[in-house]
Amino acid sequence: MSRKNISQEKIIQAFISCAFDKSAGGTSLADISEILEIKKASLYNHFSSRDEMYNAAVEFCGRQIGAVHFMQEKTLESARNQKTSITALFKNHTTRFFERYGNEPLFEMYVFIRTEQYFNQNALRIIEKEEADFCEEIRQILLAFSAAEKIARKTERELKDVSAALTNLIFQQRDFYIARRKETVRQNPESGAGSLFALPTDENFLGRTLRLQDAILKTLL
Repeated sequence: MSRKNISQEKIIQAFISCAFDKSAGGTSLADISEILEIKKASLYNHFSSRDEMYNAAVEFCGRQIGAVHFMQEKTLESARNQKTSITALFKNHTTRFFERYGNEPLFEMYVFIRTEQYFNQNALRIIEKEEADFCEEIRQILLAFSAAEKIARKTERELKDVSAALTNLIFQQRDFYIARRKETVRQNPESGAGSLFALPTDENFLGRTLRLQDAILKTLL
């Protein structure tokens, strides 16, 4: 592969892919150059050091994860116009959220950032911001249903508490779900990422999550 075909983003993606298999700490420049089929020295045309590459990978994952939203464009409009029920809306959105995180490349990025939060402050901030943004999106949805009088009247504090409870539930279940899929990849390395990531969402696991979610939503009806 010629130098002109290599970019910082391709190097970052190779770093994240290798870290998925070996951990970030166990990923060497030799590993990355092997994936990209270039000489190790060529990496220094794009990054001055392995640390700079690692930090760039964290920032890259932060941007990608930050672009994932629970709400879709017309979510609030649907709630206000009473076009859907709160349980149906959350079922669709949670299913979509799980499906996005269960597929490559977001799957690898999530594993990378979730692991590195224990060692890197910027990774921790990405996780904290994702949770805060997610919780706020849920709060906005609940407010829209409340304004449409589709749920029981609740105080602002109560809606915040329900938003936090739903966020904690969905994030916890997503973590378990991703950990399970990561173990599937680990135990089946011969299958390759392509076929494994093409697997459908675990319906049993998702179904359990949706039932727990419905139990929280029923407190609003």
